[in-house]
Amino acid sequence: MPSYSALTTLPGRAAAEALAEAVEALEPAPEGIGTFEVEDGSDLWEVAGYFTEPPDAVALALLAAAFGARPFAVSELPEIDWVAKVRRELVPVEAGRFFVYGSHDADKVPEGRVALLIEASMAFGTGHHATTLGCLRAVERLAGAGVAPGRVADIGCGTAVLAMAAASVWPGTMIASDIDAVAVEVAEANVAANGLAGRVVCLEAAGFAHPEIEAAAPFDLVFANILMGPLIELAPAMAAHVAPGGRAVLSGLLVTQAEAVLAAYVAQGFALETREDIGEWSALTLRKSPQLV
Repeated sequence: MPSYSALTTLPGRAAAEALAEAVEALEPAPEGIGTFEVEDGSDLWEVAGYFTEPPDAVALALLAAAFGARPFAVSELPEIDWVAKVRRELVPVEAGRFFVYGSHDADKVPEGRVALLIEASMAFGTGHHATTLGCLRAVERLAGAGVAPGRVADIGCGTAVLAMAAASVWPGTMIASDIDAVAVEVAEANVAANGLAGRVVCLEAAGFAHPEIEAAAPFDLVFANILMGPLIELAPAMAAHVAPGGRAVLSGLLVTQAEAVLAAYVAQGFALETREDIGEWSALTLRKSPQLV
C-alpha cells in the first residue's frame, strides 16, 4: 500500500505545533505527524504528516496560508520494509565490555562480553548511533574506575540500552523513562528480552516528572541522551535530582553544541569529568559538586 508525506516549514514553535494539530484534524487523517526545529536555535520548524491515503491538497494549501507556512510538499513514498532494511545495515557494536546486537547477529556474540539484544525498531537508541556509543563508553569508564552508583536513571531512554547496560554491571534497580509511549513499550520488550525484568523499570514521563522518579531521587547517575535544547532546559531539574557527588552522562549533542550544554550545567554546580567526541557528536560525563549548591 502506498503512503504519502506532506512537509512544510514555518517560523515559531507555537505556530508549528498549532499547524500540526490542524493537519491532524484533516480527512483523511494522517497516520502520524511531527514537528521539529530544523536546526537548533534557528526557530525554523518543520511540520511533517504521513498518510496512507492521498492527503487533501486544497486543505493543506489553505492551512499553509493560514499559518504563514511554505506550501506543503506532498510526495508518494516507496514501499520499504524499514525494519528489514535497518537489520541488514546494522552490524554489532562493541563498546568496551558491551556487545550490542540484533537477533539476526545472535551467532556472533563473543564469550565473556556483556551482550545486549536491541532489535531495530521505532525507538531511538540501538547503540549504533555515536551518541549512544559515547554513553556506553562512559559506562565502561565509570565501571572500570570502580564507580558503583546505587540509583540510576535513564531519562529519554529510547530502547533503554543505557539503563540495561547499567543494570548489567551494577546492582540495584534502574529507571528508564521516555516521553514517547512507543519508546516505553519498546524499552519494556527489550528489558524482557535481555532477562532484566525487575531490574529496569520503564516509565512514560517528561524529564523527571513522574512520582516513581521523584520517589527514587536523588540519583547517583543519570543518563540523558536527547538533544541540546532539552538538555539545557533539563539542567535545573538535573541538579535537583542528582545527589551531591553524583554524575550525569549527557549526549545527543553535536560537538559544536557541547560548550553551550556544559555551561548550562556548570551554572547548576556540575563540573566536566570527561568528554568524548565521536565524529560530529559529543558525550559529556559531569559530576555534581559534593557540596550542596
